[in-house]
Formats: sequence, structure tokens, C-alpha cells
Amino acid sequence: MSEDIRVHTEAGVMTITLHRVERKNSITAAMYGAMADALSAAEADASVRVVVIQGHETVFSAGNDIGDFLNNPPAGQGSPVFRFLHGIAAFPKPLIAAVCGPAVGVGTTLLFHCDLVYAGDNAAFSMPFVNLGLCPEAASSLLVPQMLGYHRAAEALLLGEPFMAEAALEVGLANRVLPPTEVNAYALQQARKLAAKPLTSLVETKRLMKKGQSTLVAQQMQDEGASFGRMLREPAAREAFTAFMEKRKPDFSKV
Repeated sequence: MSEDIRVHTEAGVMTITLHRVERKNSITAAMYGAMADALSAAEADASVRVVVIQGHETVFSAGNDIGDFLNNPPAGQGSPVFRFLHGIAAFPKPLIAAVCGPAVGVGTTLLFHCDLVYAGDNAAFSMPFVNLGLCPEAASSLLVPQMLGYHRAAEALLLGEPFMAEAALEVGLANRVLPPTEVNAYALQQARKLAAKPLTSLVETKRLMKKGQSTLVAQQMQDEGASFGRMLREPAAREAFTAFMEKRKPDFSKV
């Protein structure tokens, strides 16, 4: 288990906490692996009824740790990042996210697989894949247009600019917006309400709601993964990542 992921289980609720605030909760391969393992354990453990994913009141996640990502690029569907993405998409029990501060890249796309999302009024959601010479992941090219509508999705995915908590509430990505200091506690409170309900009813209700799109999500993830892996090796991504590491603006005029 990565020390940057903390897992705590009590009274039927497993809490997965991103605990790397000094690096803005940027996610490494080891962290993806730890979260994938936690979700797998939660699915197998009948005493766990609900899972909460949370960060810090100042930051949810800055997305992938770029240095680690370049040193440990995803190597197929069995890599930690894909294990996590497939795990969160297929997780059968209620899944809650508590989001404060920046939620970048996968920090936003993972939310489309959660059942309830509570946001701090400081939350800023962004999916800047195009700006890195890449394409969407986590089936977000399917799920974002479904939730936001095509034109809002195009604005979010093509421009990659942040949208704030109230906008997320308006389009249905967030269930409620709260002061940042209250978000994690409120998410836990809601999780405890769910944990008191019959697990079979929770699981079956979620299965029925997601039944119509589960196959599409799996296929979209596979298609995105193939494109993402190819684009990661192409000039645009190399320029984007080099510029990031050199702390300069990328120049895409020749790619």
C-alpha cells in the first residue's frame, strides 16, 4: 500500500484518502495501484457497504504526477492506472467523492463513475488532456457529453479550462456545494446513511441504473486507452511534457 493513499474502514464505510498534499495529491503509479487494491478489497468484503474517496480541503488531485507518469507510462490494461479506472467503473457498491480545490484530469474524470459527489465551494474541475497532446480517459469522452451536453463537453474537453463548483452543481456532476472544511465530514455522514441500508438493495439499484451503459463504458475505455497510449508517444505529447518539465509554454506550431 502506498503511504500516499490512506485507507480506513469503520462501520461499513471504507475511506480512501489521497494524502500527498505537498505534491497537490498528484497521483503516481503506486497510488493508482493502492486505490485499485482498496476498491478490490472493498468489493470482496461484505462488511464494507460504501466507499468514500476524498482529498484535502485545499486540493483533491492535480491529476497524474508528470515525472512518475513519464518514468512509468501505462503498459497495457493491466497497468495500475487502468486497474484503477476499470475498478472504479465496475465497482458495484455505492461510491462517494468529496472534492475540494483543484480536481485536474483524472481528478475530475473519476467523478463520473461515482454515485454521489460533494464539492467544496473552492472546487475547480478541469480535463486538460488536449493541452497535453493527449485524449480523454476513464470513458470521459462518452460520459462528459452525456452529463454536460455536447457543447459544454466540447468546451471542457477541447479547451481544457476549469469550471467551478456551482457549474458542476448546475450540470449534475456535484450533488451539493459546501464550505471546504465541511465537505469530507458531510460525505462521511451520507456514507453512513447508505451503510445503514440493505446492501443487496443498494447494489441492485446501482446495477439497474448503470446497466444500459456498462458495456459502452468498458468499450470506450478500451478505445481511449489505445488512443492515449499511441498519442503519448507522439510529438505533441512530448512537446507538452517537455515544456511542463522546463516550466515554459508549449509550442505546438510544428505538430
